[in-house]
Amino acid sequence: MTEATQGRRIAVVLFNLGGPDDQASVKPFLFNLFNDPAIIGLPGIVRTPLAKLISSRRETSAQANYALMGGGSPLLPETRRQAGALETVLNARLSGDTVRVFIAMRYWNPLTEETAAEVAAFGPDEVVLLPLYPQFSTTTTQSSLKAWNAAYSGSGVSRAVCCYPAAAGWVEAQAQAIGEKLDEAVGQPVRVLFSAHGIPEKLVTGKGDPYQEQIETTVAAVVAAIEARRGPIDHAICYQSRVGPMKWLGPSTPEAIEKAARDGVGVVITPIAFVSEHIETLVELDIEYGELAHEKGSSPYLRAPAVGIEPLFIDALAEAAVSALSRTGVAPFGQGCKADWKACPYRNGRQAA
Repeated sequence: MTEATQGRRIAVVLFNLGGPDDQASVKPFLFNLFNDPAIIGLPGIVRTPLAKLISSRRETSAQANYALMGGGSPLLPETRRQAGALETVLNARLSGDTVRVFIAMRYWNPLTEETAAEVAAFGPDEVVLLPLYPQFSTTTTQSSLKAWNAAYSGSGVSRAVCCYPAAAGWVEAQAQAIGEKLDEAVGQPVRVLFSAHGIPEKLVTGKGDPYQEQIETTVAAVVAAIEARRGPIDHAICYQSRVGPMKWLGPSTPEAIEKAARDGVGVVITPIAFVSEHIETLVELDIEYGELAHEKGSSPYLRAPAVGIEPLFIDALAEAAVSALSRTGVAPFGQGCKADWKACPYRNGRQAA
């Protein structure tokens, strides 16, 4: 086979948060998280000792939560399954090319620097950066993009998908998972709670982070898909995992559960910003919030699973990657931001052009 007919070598890099794989990894994972300037926006001379303090203080309680899942996070095994499924689909769709899917975790292994070296060794002609965060935020996707740009110096034309909040396969996978739980609750009044990871409100109002708008875009699309088949549903958006004294996006998920109890309805809760099972779903949603719902009298309490390797979702990721190969720079797959948010990388890229 001649060089002209060999096809392209394509690297697709999946961005995700990462998680400790055992009890000893919990403290360094927490330090990496809180030492990220996207998480604590203070100068390094202040942020680093603060991150050491926070990670030390939170180590024991975090270890107890990870112990409930066998000692470590299931996020990496889950992400490996997603990467394998996506690689299979992409190699079938791009049959003349060679596609490898890599994983770059932000706060634990495989860290961005390690993955960047692996991708460089692969020698790609094309690189697609694909976050496993459907909605863009400066605290997730932008942090990963910055880390990648600092670490990668290999070959290939790079382009990034900044978000895909209303991608059809992602939306339909969510709608189906929620629909199955609504079937379980048939005959009982329930409210669908779309629970997203929270961020400080000032990131939206002060720094122009489009995350909240994109959460609302996803929820509107999922609700439309469900209601097209079932008719109107009772639903609300809420935000989980709040830490620290700052005002975060609200209402909080505990507040939403308590309101459902006061209103005399049960809860079907879904992780609307997470695509894999990990501590925020398996411990926070399943155990902590499940206990809260029971205590407050909201019944039933049912949780839709994360989309994982649902073929509809994997197909959406594949479509996003293939679409990105036809362009350069950073852009959404499908609908992105409605408003002109200051922190939107697509907006900033258009301005630069």
